[in-house]
Amino acid sequence: MRRLIAHLDMDAFYASVELLRYPDLKGQPVIIGGGRDSTPRQMPDGTRRYARLRDYAGRGVITTATYEARALGAHSGMGVMKAAQLAPDAILLPIDFDEYRKYSRLFKAAVRQVAPLVEDRGVDEIYIDLTDIPGAQDDAGLDAARRLKQAVRDATGLSCSIGVTPNKLLSKICSDLEKPNGLTLLAEEDIPTRIWPLPAKKINGIGPKATEKLAGLNIHTIGELAAADPAFLITHFGKSYGAWMHEASHGRDERAVVTYSEPKSISRETTFDRDLHAVRDRSTLTGIFTELCIELAGDLARKGYASKTIGIKLRFDDFKIVTRDLTLSAHTMDARTIRRAAGECLKRVDLSRRLRLLGVRAGTLAKLSDLVAPLSPYATAEPAPPPVVREPPSPHGLPLFDLPGDSGS
Repeated sequence: MRRLIAHLDMDAFYASVELLRYPDLKGQPVIIGGGRDSTPRQMPDGTRRYARLRDYAGRGVITTATYEARALGAHSGMGVMKAAQLAPDAILLPIDFDEYRKYSRLFKAAVRQVAPLVEDRGVDEIYIDLTDIPGAQDDAGLDAARRLKQAVRDATGLSCSIGVTPNKLLSKICSDLEKPNGLTLLAEEDIPTRIWPLPAKKINGIGPKATEKLAGLNIHTIGELAAADPAFLITHFGKSYGAWMHEASHGRDERAVVTYSEPKSISRETTFDRDLHAVRDRSTLTGIFTELCIELAGDLARKGYASKTIGIKLRFDDFKIVTRDLTLSAHTMDARTIRRAAGECLKRVDLSRRLRLLGVRAGTLAKLSDLVAPLSPYATAEPAPPPVVREPPSPHGLPLFDLPGDSGS
């Protein structure tokens, strides 16, 4: 029996969710990536006034864009200010992660009603094993993929693109070939004609640096990569990565669809509209930092985990990224304990430069069910002592933004 693996990717997911809320924007270039000040305003006559990209001032980055905006050159990861030069009349909307997570849950639940073997790969994409779905072997998964697309549409009102191939690597490539609302089937014998002409960067795992290095070796397409001597690739990219490149270029991938895996960490972070200074913007940073810790504690509780390692992530105005971690004496999901530990991490960083981004991370996770062992009928239930976090003075002598009253109890 041949393997049939599907990759389902929602089409311009965040933007598409926003268009459900603002249907009058359909067909227009729309950018998602603004702050709360870009929230549409309801006018007395019932119409809405939208923020325009030309009026934006700040350091935000595009999260996603409609296909109309992409046609003008705007794309995910681009600075909003740069996009404003390309598409000044595009609409700018704020990010609403709660709404995107809601629709993510809806489309995934709909998919599982058709095909239960699903690997979650993020808020807007999943892998699906169609191998044993009734009838899938008869038409290479065509009918099952159509039913998946319809199920997603019925549950959310949104479109998705699906690639169905013998493995995850090829399906990931194929789901992107006919966007939006695409459906691509591919067999191994189609690889030379449909996969090899594509740019090498289309292989998930070949990033910008590897693409640049391949170009320097006069390798631009997947076909040229497939034609390269494996020994040549190993010489230039190392034994493991070079060998993987050779296998990937020939469309070989034996990875199974993994229906569940434990997260390694959970994090919260935010990029500021303007660079903030630890001293001059102390009150603003205090509020942001504390809120991130509270949100992180909420994420842990909601997902049923506790953390023993708390870390921070800072990006400065020169784009340098600094991380610090602290291992606690016991697992925690308590917001105040997380805030204290993150504060200690913060005191180990030179904060003389302005900040662009601030994040908090919880690692070394354990399920709450594993931490709470059943008690013997003769045992006395006593709460475990809280993690002890000692906060040394800042090594740089700088006033640090901190939770008011945090240094006491």
